[in-house]
Amino acid sequence: MIKLRHIAAVAILSFSSFAAAAQGETSNWYFGKGAGIIFSGDSAIATSSKLFTEEGSATLSDAQGNLLLYTNGITVWNRDHKVMPNGNGLMGGKSSTQSALILPKPGSSNIYYIFTTDIQAQSNGLRYTVVDMEKQEGKGDIISRNNFMIAPTTEKLTAVRHSNGRDWWVIAHRWNSNGYMSYLVNEQGVETKPVVSMVGTVHGGLNRKAIGYLVPSPDGTKLAAALWDAESNFEVLDFDRSTGEVANPMLLKGYQEAYGVMFSPDGSKLYGTANGAGGGKAQIVQFDMRAGSADAIAKSAVVVGTSKSPHFGALQLGPDGKIYVAREDSYYLGVINNPNAQGEAVKYVDDGFRLGKNKSDLGLPNFPQGLSK
Repeated sequence: MIKLRHIAAVAILSFSSFAAAAQGETSNWYFGKGAGIIFSGDSAIATSSKLFTEEGSATLSDAQGNLLLYTNGITVWNRDHKVMPNGNGLMGGKSSTQSALILPKPGSSNIYYIFTTDIQAQSNGLRYTVVDMEKQEGKGDIISRNNFMIAPTTEKLTAVRHSNGRDWWVIAHRWNSNGYMSYLVNEQGVETKPVVSMVGTVHGGLNRKAIGYLVPSPDGTKLAAALWDAESNFEVLDFDRSTGEVANPMLLKGYQEAYGVMFSPDGSKLYGTANGAGGGKAQIVQFDMRAGSADAIAKSAVVVGTSKSPHFGALQLGPDGKIYVAREDSYYLGVINNPNAQGEAVKYVDDGFRLGKNKSDLGLPNFPQGLSK
């Protein structure tokens, strides 16, 4: 029995070590004004990059944590921080909330897709670009660029792993509509006819209302959206990983200039950033997703962080289990150290991570759910 327990313990330890080693896809972050972070285990080290962006960016590394490529939605850089061939002129916008998202093509070891969104519901809309990482001696080359999907859209862009564990759903939102659009990405490529779910709040009106993040829960069964405006809200919805359908909207009202959203690692908490009308009242609000009814969840709201900065931006979960918070024009990111905890126990630190000589702006890298299988 002792021997069996020993073998089981070794097996669990080995599996845990493998799981940790095989989750390097989000190890390299590039964002803001030349800022970057390299994660390794529980450590995070500030670094620099060629990327400058007011808001959105996307990066991707391999399972061992080696950088593959990164982009602000306009320019694509390779692992050597050089612009890829044909790597200029993508039709995202550096001041689009989620200007870009990078996905590996199912069934391929070398093809990657870069999806992009235009700023504030402009005519470029949602598009995708194809990268072949076998070209240029493994540094990558763009082989197809700016393939049109739909316009106009909001600045929201995310992806969830299909329930089959292989394919993807790329999720965006129509402009002047309550339509969520889920595009299937499989071994055949990108399906350009989406699953459309007419549900929840209409995203429309003044173009600035296109601003705000859309993120999935860790298990991919929920979506959270920030609806930016002087009188803005957060919205939480159910997502079906088998069909791509969005349903059951829940509105969390009254958070002026709502911008970033992120679930805790265990999915029990939702965090949102709001800045007050015109900025200057930067707050991080926590909602208890296990409080019960929609009304109970709304009433569970508690402010867990404020900032010296006039604006909070994106929230992003790091490989170390902490949530990092973008602060506009700051040498620091805020850090939520214990995001599964309740209220003040989250231990938010405003000057939580020093970016060296570089500055944050409003964005952090955009990653899909289910990237590490």
